[in-house]
Amino acid sequence: MLNHKRRSKTKVFSDPLLAMDRNNEKLHIVIFPWLAFGHIIPNLELAKLIAEKGHKVSFVSTTRNIERLPNSSSSLITYVKLPLPKVDNLPKNAEATTDVPYDVVQYLKKAYDALQHPLSSFLETSNADWILYDFTAYWVPAIAARFGIKTVFYSIFTPPFMGFMGPASYMIHNDPIRTKPENFTVPPPWVPFSSTVAFRYFEIMRIVDAVSDNDSGTSDTYRLGASIENCDLVAIRGCTELEPEWFQVLKDIYRKPVLAVGQLPSTGFNGGDENENDTWRWIKEWLDKQTHGRVVYVAFGSEAKPSQEEVNEIALGLEKSELPFFWVLRARRGASDTEVLELPEGFEERTKGRGVVWTSWAPQLKILGHGSVGGFLTHSGWTSVVEAVQNETPLVLLTFLADQGINARVLEEKKMGYSVPRDNLNGFFTADSVARSVRLVVVEDEGRVYRETIKEVKDLFVDDQRQQKYIHELLRHLLSHRKNGERVFPG
Repeated sequence: MLNHKRRSKTKVFSDPLLAMDRNNEKLHIVIFPWLAFGHIIPNLELAKLIAEKGHKVSFVSTTRNIERLPNSSSSLITYVKLPLPKVDNLPKNAEATTDVPYDVVQYLKKAYDALQHPLSSFLETSNADWILYDFTAYWVPAIAARFGIKTVFYSIFTPPFMGFMGPASYMIHNDPIRTKPENFTVPPPWVPFSSTVAFRYFEIMRIVDAVSDNDSGTSDTYRLGASIENCDLVAIRGCTELEPEWFQVLKDIYRKPVLAVGQLPSTGFNGGDENENDTWRWIKEWLDKQTHGRVVYVAFGSEAKPSQEEVNEIALGLEKSELPFFWVLRARRGASDTEVLELPEGFEERTKGRGVVWTSWAPQLKILGHGSVGGFLTHSGWTSVVEAVQNETPLVLLTFLADQGINARVLEEKKMGYSVPRDNLNGFFTADSVARSVRLVVVEDEGRVYRETIKEVKDLFVDDQRQQKYIHELLRHLLSHRKNGERVFPG
């Protein structure tokens, strides 16, 4: 308590960060992401911003994943390597979703669950104040509680996706509203405003295993619900200026603190290629030869893998568009993937000089930043969306997995992206629809709205002052609610 008689010598600071600056008050924050680079990279961006404020950050992942982080990873962060336990049906050296076919990811989750013991051993001696954990690690709060460590469920999923998924209790127990897949194709009743944000039928059917039990022993929806239910605080990638109504939904249904951490624009955590300079040099030379604002960049992230039929239609669509293109094609997911994608016969010869199909790692952020790139055919993964906005690149949307369908509806609503027309039941699309879509967004007058809107929203994504404000608010909360309770700092 403040002693009023000693007001001149003792102060209670209204902002704990100011007190920290004066008294070198530091937090120890542990960050523990899911084993997917689409999750690891946003966690690493947040870790970097926290560490730059002078706090100790321990970034915990498996040995191979940490060793695959780019050389630009911050030296301010302490990296903690945990050997991934062996489980049946998981290939050797498979430590991230990019290493295995989609149907094997459930065994990766099983191995991830087996990290409970080594993580517990680390936390026991860490003297950590907080741990930020991902949706798969729903068991973290029980471990952290044993050592007096407070918990943050950090969602790299967007506020609209989290709001659409609903109350934690519905995900943990049987959802009384969503008893069949088609129930996910309409906005839920707890969303009080008009919205098109919902899955299309083919999108929910492609991830139906996420809302049901699988060989990991626990459904994704249960993991997500339990992660929300048992944490002290929910932190979400996003900004309240872009989607205030969705943040209000989350506060209403979670009934606990919900904080935005900003869009976390990429700062170069882009790869895993030892020959990055040589790779970029070749790509840049090719891009330099192309017409300004006409190249279609095509990439679907580290997890999404089109079917062979879809690859055929994408390829023929790019050919019919008559636009130059740079396509990063993942022909397989890991060494155990036996279904290797192939390009249509004669495609490369017919598009030689106009297009490039790149089958290894590529520096996406640099490519999007090149002046010749005028559009991005993307899966709607949010990190890719943020990188496109950073570089004012309009979006053509082609969803495959996970939260991508919800992201696409948001981008459609805000006129930030245009979705390739598809059959609502099976997701089928044609080469003609691909060609028309990329031409519309990149060159045609009808698509001007997408090219202009992506520039208008840029400030909400990459403004450093706004991003720092979100980190400031997060740290202020963590400081004032740390495990030792409220503190009084001498002045």
